[in-house]
Amino acid sequence: MRELADRPEEVPAVFAERFNSGDATALAQVYEEAAVLVPRPGDPVTGPALRTANGRLQALGAPIAVRPRHVYRSGDLALLVVDWVVDGTDREGRAVRLAGTATDVARRGPDGRWRYVIDNPFGTEARRSLAGEPEKPAEPAEPAEPAEPAL
Repeated sequence: MRELADRPEEVPAVFAERFNSGDATALAQVYEEAAVLVPRPGDPVTGPALRTANGRLQALGAPIAVRPRHVYRSGDLALLVVDWVVDGTDREGRAVRLAGTATDVARRGPDGRWRYVIDNPFGTEARRSLAGEPEKPAEPAEPAEPAEPAL
């Protein structure tokens, strides 16, 4: 199995290989200890709930494929924009297809390896209401006074 990433652009490939291995412990190593996963827009999880959320997706048995679109690095932090798809057949023979564009943050640890700090697989997708409709974003408040021009 592939080692943890030496460069931020390698993190998605390491994630995919470990996800596809079915080894939940190996997959958990791709995350920092206090990392955040957003399995559904607007519902971040961390700790044991992060591992449970990834486990549910892994349990389908369909492989994930990833394609990094952008990687922006500043020192020990990186923003990754990654297209992904889980496509195949689940363990019960049903077709599975989930896809999205992730907006993720990775950080280089003291060991020099890059791990996810924030894994947001559905990127900017709107949070859904209970009725299944996208929630309407809040209207911006009217400023009390005209804003100063930016310098």
